[in-house]
Amino acid sequence: MASISSLSAVPRRLEGKVAVVTGGASGIGECTARVFAHHGAKLVIADIQDELGHAVCESIGQKNCKYVHCDVTDESHVKNAVDIAVKTYGKLDIMLNNAGIVDKNKTRIIDNEKADFERVLSVNVTGVFLGIKHAAQAMIPSRSGSIISTASMCSHIGGGASHAYTASKHAVLGLTRNAAVELGQFGIRVNCLSPYPLLTPMTTKYFGKNDQEELENSFKSWGNLKHATLKAEDVANAALFLASDEAGYISGHSLLLDGGFSIVNPTFNLFQYPDEN
Repeated sequence: MASISSLSAVPRRLEGKVAVVTGGASGIGECTARVFAHHGAKLVIADIQDELGHAVCESIGQKNCKYVHCDVTDESHVKNAVDIAVKTYGKLDIMLNNAGIVDKNKTRIIDNEKADFERVLSVNVTGVFLGIKHAAQAMIPSRSGSIISTASMCSHIGGGASHAYTASKHAVLGLTRNAAVELGQFGIRVNCLSPYPLLTPMTTKYFGKNDQEELENSFKSWGNLKHATLKAEDVANAALFLASDEAGYISGHSLLLDGGFSIVNPTFNLFQYPDEN
């Protein structure tokens, strides 16, 4: 068994691995792509934000990072991203289905439009389905691989976001579990990440806040884990764990990064200490 001191000297955790990251041009996807690259992975970043995507690849280093335009609702685009990874680097070890959108912040279902609902599900659910499908096709011959999708705290609770977004993230969890059952026979692990709200371009747009500090303070005040703020780096490091061999027997799991928010009923207010300030 490895000692604690020897574990501190563990080399880069994704050395020699190949990853596709959808939605990798900004937000959680960009941060995760950089963490993966830091730990030795070769990358294909797939996104519709071409200028940002190319800039991320250039900063990581084009020898080990390629950008491909990819609308995840278009199956040919998703297949192409996976094919480019295999053609360029010889295999696919990690698929991060991170691309996602949110609709307008309309809290009443009677105010929601069918077209907006379907658009969110098309990206957030169909896009994940296609990512899992084509990643599996590339991974099955090697009898190994890690497929990770970005779900949400809203995969586990209601009342955290719009109807479309919440429905879509519940569906991502269902897809994760179903695919984990099917693909386990090939040694392929399928998991998802379920984060609490954090500052990204998408959340800023959804909440309509120009003051990011104000929005971040709101997230802090709503949360259960005080004196801590969820960052994109926290989600990226969780993805790193699930992608690495350290998570070699974890499959069908939703890794909540919510500071305990989804397990507490704040109205009970049972454990409040007196204010010591």
